[in-house]
Amino acid sequence: WDETHFGKMGSYYINRTFFFDVHPPLGKMLIGLAGYLSGYDGTFPFQKPGDRYEQHNYMGMRGVRLYRIASSWLVFLCFSVELLELSKSLPAALLTAFILIFDTGCITLSQYILLDPILMFFLMGAVLSMVKYNSCADRPFSASWWFWLSLTGVNLAGAMGVKFVGLFVVLLVGLNTIYDLWDLLGNLSLSLVVIGKHLLARALCLILLPLALYTAMFAVHFTVLNKSGPGDGFFSSAFQSQLIGNNLHNVSIPE
Repeated sequence: WDETHFGKMGSYYINRTFFFDVHPPLGKMLIGLAGYLSGYDGTFPFQKPGDRYEQHNYMGMRGVRLYRIASSWLVFLCFSVELLELSKSLPAALLTAFILIFDTGCITLSQYILLDPILMFFLMGAVLSMVKYNSCADRPFSASWWFWLSLTGVNLAGAMGVKFVGLFVVLLVGLNTIYDLWDLLGNLSLSLVVIGKHLLARALCLILLPLALYTAMFAVHFTVLNKSGPGDGFFSSAFQSQLIGNNLHNVSIPE
């Protein structure tokens, strides 16, 4: 059922048809992009589960360009976190990678038009970025420290932009940041100016950057979907007047 739902959302993006959904737009935009790049024209109706795709080029949306890539990188990210940062044990990292490679759930999820592989990619990316910038604590404000801190913010925006479940990794990074700042406050060799710089850096990369990217996703979402569709009724008349094909399109509406 979920493949039918998200496949239809991808078709809406390809056809630029406005719709309303409970999830943020990033994952569905990537599904639509994968379909567009692989030659899918957005004409399959996605009416009910089990319908045959027939001549429709659905393989790009189902995983050749997106899901299997995300799932493959998920194994690499977990291996890197375990080997380089957590246990620093090659056997433990290999065991982690093999568990993911042969996990039935991951294999199944990577075969269909779903948001979960994309979500897991950003979740694991955020965790890897977090532990990497923690490992740079002895050289704060270096290029690598800024890179991993900024990449953490980008992955947080990605996780939130796919599903609101991504807020759990935001909570994880937030708790880690609180612990980190509390530890810095206890370091009497640091001045208040330096501590203030640490606070501002984290506010910039872990709050402002994710919020800016999250907002930009919706800007792209509303720019692409400029035609009237099944989601019109959830929005104001003033908004509906901007949608091509709507009964109120270009109608003058008093303030």
